[in-house]
Amino acid sequence: METLTRPATDSLNDVRSAIPESCYRRSNSRAVAALVQATILYAVPVTGLFLTDSWWMLLILWPLAGLAVSGLFVLGHDASHGALFESRRVNRVVARLCMAPSAHVEAAWDLGHNRIHHGYTTRQDFDFVWHPSTVEQYKAFGFLARVRHRLEWSCFGAGAYFLRVVWWEKMWRFSAPGKRHGAIVRDKLALSSVMILAVGGTVVFGALNGGLLSAIWMPIKVLVIPFLIFVQVIGWAVYVHHIAPDIRWWPRKEWSQFKGQMDSTTVMHLPRIVNRLWFHNIFVHVAHHVDTRIPFHQLPAASVAIEAAYPNTVRTSRLSLRGYLKITRACKLYDFEAGRWLDYASTRQLAATVN
Repeated sequence: METLTRPATDSLNDVRSAIPESCYRRSNSRAVAALVQATILYAVPVTGLFLTDSWWMLLILWPLAGLAVSGLFVLGHDASHGALFESRRVNRVVARLCMAPSAHVEAAWDLGHNRIHHGYTTRQDFDFVWHPSTVEQYKAFGFLARVRHRLEWSCFGAGAYFLRVVWWEKMWRFSAPGKRHGAIVRDKLALSSVMILAVGGTVVFGALNGGLLSAIWMPIKVLVIPFLIFVQVIGWAVYVHHIAPDIRWWPRKEWSQFKGQMDSTTVMHLPRIVNRLWFHNIFVHVAHHVDTRIPFHQLPAASVAIEAAYPNTVRTSRLSLRGYLKITRACKLYDFEAGRWLDYASTRQLAATVN
């Protein structure tokens, strides 16, 4: 592998200059192979869900289907960034197709994720994805808002947060002004049509094979539950990319592209088989944030080059239940002035001091 040595500076352009040119080479064959793999991994458990109601089989097939929806979504996410194929048109078509099982509107995702989240990563009042509340904001919450916050920021709440904030509020409910409005509306209409056909097809299949109860149960079993598992998986993935006691969020005046993409993003090491089957290197997240044009199969090499040039900056971690639980206990609210996370106990002490 070619290596380049660059002085470590606080310029994102200098970070990009440390990445070998080979890391930008797309491969149609690698992309097609990944898409075929993801499609098979989705088709097999979904077919099984159509054919069985055995409780122990469902407990196996549901997680596999949810992970498969996640795998398709990750490839659709890469295509939406334009990093999967050379052709912009092919990327957009593939993005829409891969995001359909997860009911994501690609044009709205492009605005919210590609433009806003990547453009203003961990910047106060800009990056809406897992944006922390301050002590003052939490004090102003009503009872139900506090209950919701405690749920969404708990170790079980990633899916609930992602479903409400990202999927519903920033995509389906959101109506973009200006030139993006038409594209988002068209994508919503097209995806809604596909979703109606999918639900209708599963209802008919259930009715023909078991009557009314089967007609109701079939879309829940085949479509809804895998979707909810996907939401939990992706919500957790986004959370661990940008939330940890040593990951900072930045006030507007202190934020820079370098801080958002390098200081406030992490590389998480997963078991190789899990990464290979479903996640396609998306947890090599620093390199992805430094330059979204890097295709998924080149992210590890790009990450090695970035870590070599910035060994004291790139944050790495290893998948760990204990580590995740520690993060969810410590990271509840954020003090932007002090640049630190607070748990609820610290919040009560701070609130008493403020009063």
